[in-house]
Amino acid sequence: MLGSGTALATTLIIAAFATGLAPRTSRAETFAYIGNADSNDISVFRLDPATGEMAPVQTAAFPGVEKPGSSTPLAISPDHRVLIAGVRSQPYLAVSFAIDPKSGQLSPIGSGPLADSMANIAFDRSGKFLFSASYGGNKVAINPVQANGAVAAPAQVIPTGPNAHAFLPAPDNRFVFATNLGSDQVLSFKFDATTGALTANEAGTVKTPEKSGPRHFIFHPNGKFIYLLHELNADVAVYAYDAEKGTWRETQRTSALPSGLSGKPWAADLHITPNGQFLYASERTSNTLAAFKVDAASGHLTTIGSVPTETQPRGFNIDPSGRYLAAVGELSNGMSLYSIDQANGALTKLKSYAVGKKPNWVEFVTLP
Repeated sequence: MLGSGTALATTLIIAAFATGLAPRTSRAETFAYIGNADSNDISVFRLDPATGEMAPVQTAAFPGVEKPGSSTPLAISPDHRVLIAGVRSQPYLAVSFAIDPKSGQLSPIGSGPLADSMANIAFDRSGKFLFSASYGGNKVAINPVQANGAVAAPAQVIPTGPNAHAFLPAPDNRFVFATNLGSDQVLSFKFDATTGALTANEAGTVKTPEKSGPRHFIFHPNGKFIYLLHELNADVAVYAYDAEKGTWRETQRTSALPSGLSGKPWAADLHITPNGQFLYASERTSNTLAAFKVDAASGHLTTIGSVPTETQPRGFNIDPSGRYLAAVGELSNGMSLYSIDQANGALTKLKSYAVGKKPNWVEFVTLP
């Protein structure tokens, strides 16, 4: 038989649940971060996964930065605690922000020097180093990331062929690859994740067709395939990846161009859903997003189709649930959100949102 105190406590708990006052466990929240070059800031939005609605949370400025650069590349640390933005005006800086795990808001941590105007930045898989690629400076670099999230001076700067555009690690962090748009090749480096040292891996160099302009690449979530987007002809190439040797072997080549394109191809970005089933690429001349279905066994692509999007879609991304895609337009100063059909990968536009001036980069993160 319950004592009077226990009975009273039980009654209060039952009443609390009945009136909706019971304690609630914290729910993960998803946030989008948009780099705006001409505004010199970052737009922060909260995504409602149930409705697809996005709500503005914050506009975070770069402290001490007066002039905007040509673009604003962003990178989020593997532990989701730090966001780093690359400033492409002199003095070239990596500006670090702490990400509030509850609100998603950004608070400045500090700035560190970059080796040049960097078109692309990315963390290594440990979060201890920052890779960067300079399109105009024809180089790649690596900066240590300090314990507080601020970037230290470059530890290594490596000359490349013309127009280095992306510099990203393999899933196991043993190799790093750099696209060289102007010399139509992808360079390979061995990476010591303990010391941060990079050494050339000439066996892993990839040659692409002349004047194709390799720009951005991504790994399939299973680590077995790589997808490479070419800026100058809008080809999407599929490669089988040898993780032991760090080598690429092309197995398919297709196009991100919509039918009937009038004008010179100008492809920009590509991303794959977290489950590896669908891949998307943006093309700036036609202002479209191309969708592809991914074969699980071979990694090969089957075209789904293209949809219109924001004007000059330099950047877009997919939320961690794989249900939504957000694309921004450098000339529209807007962001469009699409739902991704989980059965066939088709995109359906939900709503457009105003962001800053010349938006060009999108990152998603689910917190905590």
